[in-house]
Amino acid sequence: MARTGIRRLGVALGAVAVAATVGAPGLAVAAGQADGHAGVQTALEGYRAHGGPGAAVHAGDTSHNWDLHVGPKVINTNQFIGPNDAFRAASQTKTFTAAVVLQLVDEGKVALDAPIERYLPGVVDGNGYDGNRITVRQILQQTSGVNGDSNKAKAKPDGTYDLRELVRAGLAAYPPKSEPTWNYSNINYYIAGLLIEQVTGMPARDAIAARIIQPLGLSQTSLPAPGDKSLPGAYVHGYKGGAVGPVFLWLDTTFGEWGSGTAEPSFWSTAGGLVSTLSDLAVFDQRLADGKVVSTASLAEMRKTVPTGWPGTEHYGLGLWGHDLSCGGRAWGLLGDLSTGYSSATMATDDGRHAAIVTNTAVPNNDKPTRLDVLDAALCDKG
Repeated sequence: MARTGIRRLGVALGAVAVAATVGAPGLAVAAGQADGHAGVQTALEGYRAHGGPGAAVHAGDTSHNWDLHVGPKVINTNQFIGPNDAFRAASQTKTFTAAVVLQLVDEGKVALDAPIERYLPGVVDGNGYDGNRITVRQILQQTSGVNGDSNKAKAKPDGTYDLRELVRAGLAAYPPKSEPTWNYSNINYYIAGLLIEQVTGMPARDAIAARIIQPLGLSQTSLPAPGDKSLPGAYVHGYKGGAVGPVFLWLDTTFGEWGSGTAEPSFWSTAGGLVSTLSDLAVFDQRLADGKVVSTASLAEMRKTVPTGWPGTEHYGLGLWGHDLSCGGRAWGLLGDLSTGYSSATMATDDGRHAAIVTNTAVPNNDKPTRLDVLDAALCDKG
């Protein structure tokens, strides 16, 4: 959505901030702070041109980190997105979920190629589904044939959701793909969450915290409790934008306002409920690549990929995308999008390079430059 030449003025509407701005979206126009990364800065500014009011990159290698930013994290302010500002990481949650399942594989409690029926009897059943013919690997790799979403799930009286209901509603509403090739669906990762709960005997969010978040010291990361839509500290606001004649308006949708979708964490759960920061996500991807999260054998399983047909992310493993870098080699990580106002991605390489990006609106993946173009520039940057 190009916005060149659109008039932009600062206004407010009720309790929700609305911006109509001219020039750089939302007021904060200074760029960067790290020197010597001009190519990354150019890519970031290009990405922000069709992204949210602001965008930021946190990147580095084994010796140092650096940060770039452009535009604001809150419209009509000079507050930039920083590496420790919280946002909803959406589908980047899936890597955390997959990693816990692979830890259970390492412990001999789960077999990757066992049918999901062994662990969740009767859960993946009906409407053409047969849990005896779908393996744990296929669930994590999105090759199970599971299709669609859980938008028809019934909330509890308090507005929160149960994982079993999310799975039930999704499977009931959408029959399996006739050819169980790769097909992206959050339902697979709701099923993975149920698997974690069944095997560990604790809520999936607690298992992820105990096994991943706490051991790695990810102090700014959490899978919030049901009903907790809050964001900690100086968080990144999410926005939804649209043109009204010559004026472009930004609506603050951080908590699901303006019909932007739900910010209820229990709806996204083990498929997309994570709250984190650029710095924490970069640390997680680094530690995963370093072999500090799962065994060498399990990491190799996570990196066994199937083709997706999605440009830039043609390789999908177990909760991981593989991205072939322009400078050679492959980076591993995941993308995240949430309709309440966030697009993000994090990638890391085996030699310690890492990069994470966020913009504060949901951005189509095919608008160039994409977030992967920015991450590619950062991971291939020579400083």
